[in-house]
Amino acid sequence: MIGCALAAPTAIRAAQDKPSVHSQNTLSESELNSFVKAYVDYQRIRANYGPALDRTKDPQQRKRIEEEANRKVKQSLDANGLTADRYNKIFAAVNSNDGLRKKVLKKVQEQRQNS
Repeated sequence: MIGCALAAPTAIRAAQDKPSVHSQNTLSESELNSFVKAYVDYQRIRANYGPALDRTKDPQQRKRIEEEANRKVKQSLDANGLTADRYNKIFAAVNSNDGLRKKVLKKVQEQRQNS
């Protein structure tokens, strides 16, 4: 399971996973593009479901909203050929490498404009 929809998929393991030099050097352009698409999807899902989660006081309704948002996050990861674990590792690698982070942020901006 991906976890709470309001916690980025990366929050699940990012604190535990330290990117290795190997993982930073093995990110293909295709994998970065998949990561960017999943990241942009996640931000949209969070924007759509976050307010509803903030408003609800009913635990059953909250659980239903979280499950639906998590399903959408999982669908996005699947559609982009990523597991939650791989997404988290890429996220950690991106955050630990300034050059890679700048490259990914540029791709995120482009993805947002094109979608």
